[in-house]
Amino acid sequence: MSRQYLAVGIFIIVGATLFALGIFLIGSRHEAFAQHIVLYTEFVDLDGVTKGSKVQVAGMDAGQVTKIDVPRSPTGRFRVQMKVDEQLHGLVRADSVVTVDTEGVVGDTFLTIHPGSPNAAIAKADSVLQSKPPVSMSDLLTHGVGIMNDADATLKQVAGKLNTALDGVNGAVSNANDLLVGLKEGRGPAGMFLRDEKMAAQIRATMSNVQSTTSNLNQASARVNILVADVQQRRLPQTLDDTMAQIRSASTRANETLEQVHQSLSQALGPDANGATAGQNISEALTNINIATGNMAEDTEALKHNFFFRGFFNRRGYYSLANLSPQEYRRSELFGSTHSPRAWLQAQALFQQGPHGAEELSESGKHAIDGAVASLGNSIFTHPIVIEGYSDTPQPADALSSSYARSQLVRNYLEARYPFAAKKVGVMPLSETPPPRLGHDHWSGVSILVAEKK
Repeated sequence: MSRQYLAVGIFIIVGATLFALGIFLIGSRHEAFAQHIVLYTEFVDLDGVTKGSKVQVAGMDAGQVTKIDVPRSPTGRFRVQMKVDEQLHGLVRADSVVTVDTEGVVGDTFLTIHPGSPNAAIAKADSVLQSKPPVSMSDLLTHGVGIMNDADATLKQVAGKLNTALDGVNGAVSNANDLLVGLKEGRGPAGMFLRDEKMAAQIRATMSNVQSTTSNLNQASARVNILVADVQQRRLPQTLDDTMAQIRSASTRANETLEQVHQSLSQALGPDANGATAGQNISEALTNINIATGNMAEDTEALKHNFFFRGFFNRRGYYSLANLSPQEYRRSELFGSTHSPRAWLQAQALFQQGPHGAEELSESGKHAIDGAVASLGNSIFTHPIVIEGYSDTPQPADALSSSYARSQLVRNYLEARYPFAAKKVGVMPLSETPPPRLGHDHWSGVSILVAEKK
């Protein structure tokens, strides 16, 4: 009885051990005892992937498909839940791609998670990985059949073109054979040329002329040799050497003459007894002349304003507008005379804004100046002319500057267009106030005055 209990105990222990071992092996096969993370991906076509399909990471078994959510519409995608071993989690990055692969041609279908780039972050649990659509065998076969059809059509076209090309080559060879036979038999222009005795005679005559020309060249070369020998006998090279020696001697004498001239100039321009050079003396003389001229000009100017000589200079017309202020110009009886011819031109009729903001003469302003010259008559060419500039700018300094610029513009135009002497045309900026007794208290523009003495 005790043996029976012992056998039953041994059987139970062995059976429990085998059962536990089987459970362990099955769990190890399905990685039931390993730590996993859950990841997701989406496909339009599963191509045979089912729940329980194997999942690999970089070619190594890493888990299995645990769930597949079916889309509710034809445009949706299958959502696949995957369980991946935690040990391979570091290879799965945010930019990893999931593809559908097959073991061999007709083997089981499984999912492959390709490792991502090193710079990408590790994929988090429950994240959705990118997927790549699977390529079915039917699509590959269809594409292969299309390629074979295209290749067959291309071969047929090439065969037709090769046949045409071979026919052309055969025709060309046949024509070449006919041409060679014709040449041998003397047919055609080339054959006639080869068999024509007259043409052969001409060729022989040409060759004879060539030989005669070669003989003449040899004779000419002999004559040249004789001429060179004659030159050597007459000692022409020695004569040339003597001539070159005379030329060098003359050049040496010319250099000596130039050296003497240079010494003479050095003595003439050298320092005098006081140590001053000729250049310094000339410069000093010119300085003295300039000083004397300046003193004479100052003396003449003083005489113009002298009580005894002022009338003489006024009658002679010795006026310099550069030395007259606007106030003195307005008080002058000559420039403020109502009897002198004068033309008044407004600014708006003369000037326009230039590209840089400064005033310039307009085309209508040039026509207005031409009309004023015509109205003043011939006296404008026989008497001094003054271009008075006027400007009503609020600031006094700006008004004076603007009136001067306006008078200069009109002066430049007159001197460029008409035969006026530069010394007979002057300018006077008067801001906005003309001389009295002229009928204008204020003016903006210019006035052309012909300074006639009555």
